Amino acid sequence: MNTPTLLTCDGCGQPASVEHFARRLQRLEWATRYRPVHMQALLISAVSPLANEDFLYWPAGEYQGEAAQLLDAIGIVHRGRPADAVLTEFQKRGLYLTHVLECPMEFGVGDKVELATLLDVRFNAVCAKIRRSLKPKRLVIFSPQMRSIAHRFASADLGCTVELDNSKPFDLENVDSAARLAAAMPSITTTARA
Repeated sequence: MNTPTLLTCDGCGQPASVEHFARRLQRLEWATRYRPVHMQALLISAVSPLANEDFLYWPAGEYQGEAAQLLDAIGIVHRGRPADAVLTEFQKRGLYLTHVLECPMEFGVGDKVELATLLDVRFNAVCAKIRRSLKPKRLVIFSPQMRSIAHRFASADLGCTVELDNSKPFDLENVDSAARLAAAMPSITTTARA
């Protein structure tokens, strides 16, 4: 019996099946539809959420987890609104969300070391993408999992201002940190001019 050959995914560095690549391409398609022409702020987290409801660009909306926390923190009303209206508002503000690991991971005991290693390995590729393709005016780093590499973003030559919460990533699950993110966002969450 032949075992399937796994290739390394260029979006996350994990060994990937055909299904993994299909899911990645589907999520890229959803996100790319709402990529702003002039990116005021790139919001970056460690790893793409596993559940579609937690993924900001899921076309069905029904936001939960990371997506709901982020929308709440930046002041975009999402409850009871169609996903297209929410994501269009996000886009018009010049905001775009990405992850260092663009594909979800399932975490178990001991996986924090693996996550830190994958984040470290992906760091240079993500910086190149920020400089060459995304070109935001600001980079907003959030999620506690980004602590291992946040300082590297702050010292990298990305051509943009890096926003941190007192030298560490914003934590959307921490009320005080989420409030500080909300306070930092007004200057970049006004409707961007295309």
